[in-house]
Amino acid sequence: MIGSKEGNVDTSPGRRQLPTIEILGVKIHAVSMKSAVQVIEDFVEEGVPRLVITADSSGIVLAQSDQHWKDVLNSADLVTPDSNGVVWAARRQGTPLRERVSGVDLLDILCSRAAKKGYRVFLLGAAPGIAEKAAERLQARHPGLNVVGTHHGFFGKEEEAAIVAQIRDLQVDLLFVAMGIPRQEMFIYDHKYEMAAKVAMGVGGSLDVWSGTVKRAPRLVRALKLEWLWRLILNPRKWKKALTLPKFWWLVMTRVRRSPD
Repeated sequence: MIGSKEGNVDTSPGRRQLPTIEILGVKIHAVSMKSAVQVIEDFVEEGVPRLVITADSSGIVLAQSDQHWKDVLNSADLVTPDSNGVVWAARRQGTPLRERVSGVDLLDILCSRAAKKGYRVFLLGAAPGIAEKAAERLQARHPGLNVVGTHHGFFGKEEEAAIVAQIRDLQVDLLFVAMGIPRQEMFIYDHKYEMAAKVAMGVGGSLDVWSGTVKRAPRLVRALKLEWLWRLILNPRKWKKALTLPKFWWLVMTRVRRSPD
């Protein structure tokens, strides 16, 4: 389905009405970084557990062969366009998005707002020790940030109940989960109401970046839309994810009707 330039309106019961478009069967909310932050702040104030997904090209490709993952994407309370590929596809089909709303930047801005508003933050994921380092650096960057807990992402099913209970008992406002797509979103989806975090969001490799373990691409590389290549050079093990980029391009070129100029 190709939406209008103003976007379709998500009117699902109990969910905020936000303008949306659809790319290869996946709902994307037509938000800017500024409006996404405001929506999330409103979610925190409302106090109902919410799932926020930052959707990139690889996630949309995976949704073509995994119906459950597609259902999770399309049930999320907010889905932001977290890749230049998604922004390109939206423009090509005549439903342009205002800008890329990436998870790594969104986390930083939300931590800034959390420091000002007193939100309780929990960092979950990455390798042992990374979440703690990220918490220290984010607190130094945003004085007053209240990180009430951290936990690495290398845990088994037998540990899930204890982690879920810890998050619930800490009365978390913002939960950032860094375990990779789609594991992080599936974890949130499965335990959203048990954890009772007001907003839970998957942030991929963001904790590695904010901990200082991984260096983010320079501004010039990002401006040239080559951040994916920078990540691949730093971590060649991500080659499988990189292969989804040409597949996404092919799917858009062959399945999405181009809007007349």
